[in-house]
Amino acid sequence: MRRIAIHSDQAPAAIGTYSQAVQMGNLVFLTGQIPLNPTTMELAEGIEAQVVQVFDNLEAVAAAAGGSFADVAKLTIYLTDLTNFAAVNEAMGRYFDAPYPARASVGVASLAKGALIAVDATMVMD
Repeated sequence: MRRIAIHSDQAPAAIGTYSQAVQMGNLVFLTGQIPLNPTTMELAEGIEAQVVQVFDNLEAVAAAAGGSFADVAKLTIYLTDLTNFAAVNEAMGRYFDAPYPARASVGVASLAKGALIAVDATMVMD
């Protein structure tokens, strides 16, 4: 099975040796996004703004792959402070419709560039 790289100019450019997403067959694996503004490559400030920026970035990459959040089967959410999870739940209610994707939430010591949140996703395309 061939690996196809997905890229969106509406999401931050990769800051390492990885693709924004990779499609293999009907699966699309979206790289963990941190809350970088794709134009300035600066972090959004505060947890609420960071959560919104992360989901905006993921949504742009999903669209570049020909999908949407309706195609997301699984999310993994990484937070440097799990007490910020309420902001994630609130945002997910705006970005996703029921039935919601499966998700895992992981508390981490730190994230790239000092981000408070990172989220990766797996989409299943028809």
